[in-house]
Amino acid sequence: MNIMVAIIFIVLGLLITYGKLYRLIAGYNTMSKEEQKKIDIQGIANVFRNGMFGMAALLLLGSALSLWLADDRIELYLFFISIAIGLPYILIVSNSNKYKINND
Repeated sequence: MNIMVAIIFIVLGLLITYGKLYRLIAGYNTMSKEEQKKIDIQGIANVFRNGMFGMAALLLLGSALSLWLADDRIELYLFFISIAIGLPYILIVSNSNKYKINND
């Protein structure tokens, strides 16, 4: 199961960054055009890609370790660890001032 979730994370990371599907980023779609111009959306897309790829890597590692050690709990633990690390990373870094453009 984690392998399918990892593939979804990888595809989403690629679509947001290289497919320029920025509407998948919560809040960006509802901003006015003026507000969108004040955001470095490519930088934020890169943060999303890195977060998604990192979570996918942990999920794949969990699947491999689970098979190698014959313990299904490892896969579950790394699922929750990947979410507990990946989501705060994406939320905190993407909302930092680093990606706000000063147009004053």
